[in-house]
Amino acid sequence: MSTYVIGDIQGCYHAFQALLNHVNFDPKTDRLWLVGDLVNRGSGSLDVLRYLKALSRTRPAALVCVLGNHDLHALAVAKHVTTQKNGDTLDALLNAEDSCELLDWLRQQKLLYVEQGNVLVHAGLLPSWTIEQAQLLATEVERCLQSADYITFLSNMYGNTPNTWSDDLQGFPRLRVIVNAMTRLRLFNETTGMDFKFKGELPNAPANLIAWFDMPDRLSASHHVLFGHWSALGLLQRDNITALDTGCVWGGQLTAMRLEDKALFQVPADIRDQA
Repeated sequence: MSTYVIGDIQGCYHAFQALLNHVNFDPKTDRLWLVGDLVNRGSGSLDVLRYLKALSRTRPAALVCVLGNHDLHALAVAKHVTTQKNGDTLDALLNAEDSCELLDWLRQQKLLYVEQGNVLVHAGLLPSWTIEQAQLLATEVERCLQSADYITFLSNMYGNTPNTWSDDLQGFPRLRVIVNAMTRLRLFNETTGMDFKFKGELPNAPANLIAWFDMPDRLSASHHVLFGHWSALGLLQRDNITALDTGCVWGGQLTAMRLEDKALFQVPADIRDQA
């Protein structure tokens, strides 16, 4: 049995299938861990979700997904909380006859997953959070998403503030910080908190910004954190982090890491996935 951790798919169904073939993925014995952003910007969001939903029904143990910002955005667009942005490619998913079933499946997925010293999250973690605290905080958001009143949560999800954590935060501001850290975080300003403006390559970041994983005394450094979200960062492997978004939807590669030996596998972008 092997576990393959795969970077941001973003609707790149053909590249995703090519990567599964490349690693000889066996759904009867192997597992997939997906870092989120399953949908949007590529042309195959509908097919990606149909494949994953079927896999999870056939063998639940074969699949772990965490939610990314594009996944949450798709849920919000579907419920008319917001509208599609330039470059969004959600029409086929939203108009499909099984759209409601697929989106209900999507909102049941986790925000963070922990297993044997490994942590799966879409974007990052705040430096003051231990892994145990992060698990509890992720559960708060998951309960909202999986509740009957999840549209109210989606309606209050958007926004960049507050951009620092306090244990005293309550209600939607508390949930918004959790969501922003786990699905949008790249960099910190050590004075003002999370920065959401800079999306470029790390060496080009302003001097007052530092990558979340380089923050001093980061309490999650005790675990190996696997994440995506930052395509300009690209593939990055260190002892306690692995970044796996290699920009497939932008013409880069789709990347998998085999968890057991950290071996890497890549396939190129497929022109059929371009919107």
